[in-house]
Amino acid sequence: MKKINFAILGAAFLSMTSLTGCLDETFPQSSTATDEQVALSPAATANMAAGIPAATLNVWDEDSHWSFGLPAIMIIRDMMTGDIHMGGEVGYSHWTVWYQNKYLGDGYLRTQFPWNFYYGRLLSVNQLVGAIDPETATDAQKGYLGQAYAYRAMFYLDMARMYEFLPNDIYADKNEQGVDVRYLTVPIVTDKTTPQEATENPRATHEEMSEFIESDLNAAKEYVVFQTSTDGGTQPDLACVYGLMARLYLWDGSYYAEIGEEDKSKTAFASASEYAQKAIQTTKVQPVTKADALNTATGFNTASQFMWAMQQTNSNDCVQTGIINWISWVSNQTSFGYTGLGTGLFRVIDKNLYDRIPDTDWRKLEFVAPEGSPLEGQTQFPVTQNGSFEDNIAYSSAKFRPGNGDADDYNVGAATAIPLMRVEEMYFIWAEAEVQQGNELPAAFVDFMKTRDPQFTPATDFLLDQIITNKRVELWGEGQSFFDIKRLDMSVTRGYEGTNCQDEQARLNTNGRPAWMNFVMVRTESNNNHALEGMNNPDPSDKYSPWTGQ
Repeated sequence: MKKINFAILGAAFLSMTSLTGCLDETFPQSSTATDEQVALSPAATANMAAGIPAATLNVWDEDSHWSFGLPAIMIIRDMMTGDIHMGGEVGYSHWTVWYQNKYLGDGYLRTQFPWNFYYGRLLSVNQLVGAIDPETATDAQKGYLGQAYAYRAMFYLDMARMYEFLPNDIYADKNEQGVDVRYLTVPIVTDKTTPQEATENPRATHEEMSEFIESDLNAAKEYVVFQTSTDGGTQPDLACVYGLMARLYLWDGSYYAEIGEEDKSKTAFASASEYAQKAIQTTKVQPVTKADALNTATGFNTASQFMWAMQQTNSNDCVQTGIINWISWVSNQTSFGYTGLGTGLFRVIDKNLYDRIPDTDWRKLEFVAPEGSPLEGQTQFPVTQNGSFEDNIAYSSAKFRPGNGDADDYNVGAATAIPLMRVEEMYFIWAEAEVQQGNELPAAFVDFMKTRDPQFTPATDFLLDQIITNKRVELWGEGQSFFDIKRLDMSVTRGYEGTNCQDEQARLNTNGRPAWMNFVMVRTESNNNHALEGMNNPDPSDKYSPWTGQ
């Protein structure tokens, strides 16, 4: 296993990973602009704004094929759940450490990656926020400011939910230093944070972080309405801001419920319901239909299907690598990329989750049915000139199609959109938020579910479980289930009789949320930010024994 070599990387590595380093980090030259330039040039503002979504796809390290920006972090989160497996005979996989819960302590390169990614992107966002004075800005610049606030809120909400320490079956409250780190998130760095402040910047509590994100979203809500273009869905609009607010309040609702503040919990869930409905009402996007989803050329790869998307193009470095990109790792339908190397790299749905999908639900056709199933042979694949997809094993995913259905040319096949937010998620937030308050299931949610399964009937018992299960199915492979499993204290169960988790070392079972869902901060952060000394999350590596069938 590759550990960070501090002697080799030296000061360059330190500057990349510390908060002070983030403040000093050079922004890509093509998007660099001083505050004065931005104030004088709307074009410079536009260039900086366009650089934010583009940078989410940057390859961090070409020698690390798991480091292609935010899409890679979405895969990392998925590998930490029990919903997705690497199928067939276990082959070489760059995601093994997250799958097997190994080498996740503060001294490893893989721990550095997500921390570096988010704070690196926050640098560019903070530059844009700090460069625009809304009192003197043009309407176009106000629109870019709204987008920047929305991105900052999204990045911090992701980080807060990933790094917040929540009690689990291994660590109840304290880290290895004996410090109670419950409900601590990450340090907040803004456009006003000085280098000196960054060296004494503590982890924000849940409530401090929530208040900060809410403030950013209120600012985004005010300014994003001035934008004239969302660049094909890669820039957030007002509906996306509402969607982020729904995610935020859902997170808050579970937090207050966990600490026993029921009134605050219900208030937060009511706000989650409110903003999920506003997102549904405001967005121009409709839920993906059966025809859209199962289309072998455009299924789950087109920006118009999503509220908010990342867009890979054939000019992106990640696409040009042929293998260090989203489609290479999530589509079992290419002759290029990693999933084209063999069955050991297929991405498959967990058998138990698959079995919970009714045969009348068309989403089950996004996966290869096992032999003897009434759905056997009904999953469709694109045509390829370099082989066939007949070796796709049972439960293999066919959800994410290569671009234009081109299974052979990565310039086309890997140039796809990637979902950051879908309107379907808002229906599930709305439904959960109402049930969490003790209210009836919204009729609109039932109608929505009937577009998936005409025979859908709300459960009389375990209604919340039914909602979350269907949400996991709907958003499978999109990096979102991690948040619900952690937030709701759900167990991960990969070891069971008949499991299709082929990696014996990954057959890990937990009692409630896994300890590994509390991400560990990279060590060099505390070396440079003294407020973090002794305040890290405990290392979860190897704290669970693989299930042996007994």
